[in-house]
Amino acid sequence: MSSQIRGGTRWKRFALVMVPSVVATAAVGVGLAQGALAASFSVSGQDFKVTASELNGDNFIQYGNVASGDVGNHPVAVSGFSHATITNMCQSVVTPNLPFGLGTWTLKLKAGTDVKNPVVAENLYLDVSQLDADATFTNIDIGVAAKDLGKETNFGVQPGTGALDGAKAYGFGQRAQKAVLTDVEQRAWATTAGTFKLTDLSLRLNNNADECQLPPKK
Repeated sequence: MSSQIRGGTRWKRFALVMVPSVVATAAVGVGLAQGALAASFSVSGQDFKVTASELNGDNFIQYGNVASGDVGNHPVAVSGFSHATITNMCQSVVTPNLPFGLGTWTLKLKAGTDVKNPVVAENLYLDVSQLDADATFTNIDIGVAAKDLGKETNFGVQPGTGALDGAKAYGFGQRAQKAVLTDVEQRAWATTAGTFKLTDLSLRLNNNADECQLPPKK
């Protein structure tokens, strides 16, 4: 996304918050479900929760960075995938104490509920502050200088610079040919993707604190 600076102060976003028009948000959701839009999700002043039964990604990279928002900076682990499929994805953000006596509301988005038709993302980046999952990596390379993470695949590298966008030159990084994460629970400050196709999209506003939860293990 040309107007997005990873780890910088300029953000191209649509906000998953409750006060703006729900109709406009739903229209954006429809566009994403049709694979029509580049996607950038961030929440001004708070993180949000994401769960998934499985995230299957190619060309995994990860490095430390700082997410900059309207209320300050937040240390994050940036995880990137050149291509990813996500099954049973749920994303929720709780906004408490809304004005006009509206109380606490949760915006919850679900997609990819059919294992045969998962969510599909290209050039996916997650700015994560907490992650719990079972993970399997293929051809993992741990302790790579962050500036070198994208050299072999060119994934994440800024055109004309040869450098990984937003990574500190000699910061710690790791990469893998493939990463499979199951039973994923994470808190994130931002999610960006070149394209995000959300199959079986469901978007709901609930008048309570109703965060995403993984289903009980059988």
